Amino acid sequence: MSMKIRLARGGSKKRPFYRVVAADSRMPRDGRYIEKLGTYAPLLAKDSEDRVKLDAERIAYWLGQGAQPTERVQRLLEVAGINPKTERNNPIKGAPGKKATARVAEKAAKAAAAAEAAAAPAPAAEEAAAE
Repeated sequence: MSMKIRLARGGSKKRPFYRVVAADSRMPRDGRYIEKLGTYAPLLAKDSEDRVKLDAERIAYWLGQGAQPTERVQRLLEVAGINPKTERNNPIKGAPGKKATARVAEKAAKAAAAAEAAAAPAPAAEEAAAE
């Protein structure tokens, strides 16, 4: 049985509220869980003390039992100081997508064509002015 520490969504439509729970990974997201370990209310202000409430003792117990926190829960634990901060590396994140790179290439081609067009008639105009 693989255990996860994850978020179970509650609250009404467009008003999310999450419980931080220890659950079997095969159970549905909002389904049966073994123990409630805290709450997370993302709509509250970031400096509000009610935004994230965690039971550090029980989380430490479940981590000791081999439970794996999800990415979002891992970040909540890092902010709370329960888990050490891990360095994340996503080099692709800042890179532009296919359409953006195509647009940039198209703009560069247009700019080069405009520069050529502007540079080509200028010598002919100078010759006409010299006569």
